[in-house]
Amino acid sequence: MVALLTQQQAEALQGVEVVADNFFNPIQDKNGNWIISLEEVEQCSIEWVKNLPQITYEPIEVTLPI
Repeated sequence: MVALLTQQQAEALQGVEVVADNFFNPIQDKNGNWIISLEEVEQCSIEWVKNLPQITYEPIEVTLPI
């Protein structure tokens, strides 16, 4: 499970410090959803982040050449 962000929320969090020397780094899943980890949510003190909806993480599948 991960926390779902809008594009605007992802942009607002990019580079913001979660805890000392750890910074938010929103990524996109295979469906184009902006997400952050639940660990980032638990560690931060930003109230709206704590209320983000949760979704199942679906990684981007990459096929490497053989």
